[in-house]
Amino acid sequence: MIIPTFSDIEAAADVLAPHNVETPLVENAELNARLGGRLFLKLETLQRTGSFKFRGAMNRISRIPSQDRARGVVAFSSGNHAQGVAAAAALLGIPALIVMPKDAPRTKVQGTRARGAEVVFYDRQTDDREAIALRICEERGATLIRPFDDPYIVAGQGTIGLEIARAAAARGVQLDAVLAPCSGGGLVSGIALAFATQSPSTGVGSVEPENFDGMRRSLVQRRRVAAPGGRPSVADALMAPTPGEVPFAIAQCHLRFALAVRDEDMTSAAAEALSSLKILVEPSGAAALAAALTTKFPVSGKNVAVVLSGANCDVAPATTANTQAT
Repeated sequence: MIIPTFSDIEAAADVLAPHNVETPLVENAELNARLGGRLFLKLETLQRTGSFKFRGAMNRISRIPSQDRARGVVAFSSGNHAQGVAAAAALLGIPALIVMPKDAPRTKVQGTRARGAEVVFYDRQTDDREAIALRICEERGATLIRPFDDPYIVAGQGTIGLEIARAAAARGVQLDAVLAPCSGGGLVSGIALAFATQSPSTGVGSVEPENFDGMRRSLVQRRRVAAPGGRPSVADALMAPTPGEVPFAIAQCHLRFALAVRDEDMTSAAAEALSSLKILVEPSGAAALAAALTTKFPVSGKNVAVVLSGANCDVAPATTANTQAT
């Protein structure tokens, strides 16, 4: 297992520079007054494809040898990684196929197809999405782009931590904590790796949906374990039952805390972001904000950054249950 280092994050930043959006770090005076501290929002909602996932996908796909690119790439994703892979592959002129759940949000399916990727659907309850993707890779000789368990993916997502640390330092702000949504752990582990060098005193923590809190449970037991799962969460992008091997290896060394929030808290945080802050964020992307707004992580008296990781939610109901599969 290859574990990325801080130098890999710096190298990823160089790779991403021509394509990446250096998203803003903003705060809101009214929200700060209500929380009794300073809350900084990292708006990955403004990233290419509306999600942080473009960073890791671009960094990973850029490393594919030229002789292998014509055979394409394959990924499995509920939508944000799908769009990130599709966008990065299109920029590099590489064919892409994405294995997506039949119940993926319509906007994510449409966004993936609009970027030129082929989509193959699977059933979350009965199918093994990774097995489907591996079979297609074998048939086509394509390269599998994993959503989080890859050192180049983690390093790419770690550039968010690099940007947050530098933006805070430029304002003369010492951050007490950074919170990020967590599924397989690629995002939060990359950020934690960046802060371990850039600002070691800053605590980095993960936020997951209740019953899909594999990172939290794994850290408690000091080994990778699966969350119980159950009824699908409103946070469709945060339902990986177990953290990846690479992210967990980093998390064991550098993650300070791990939290779980309720579906209703993420929904309320997304509504608050839209109504009060005028920021569109999907429930998955609002997990870290939910932790701050519900005092699951008290902001009072602290400087805290939260990552709003994605904005790809359906803003109007589909006309039929199977619109995304047509």
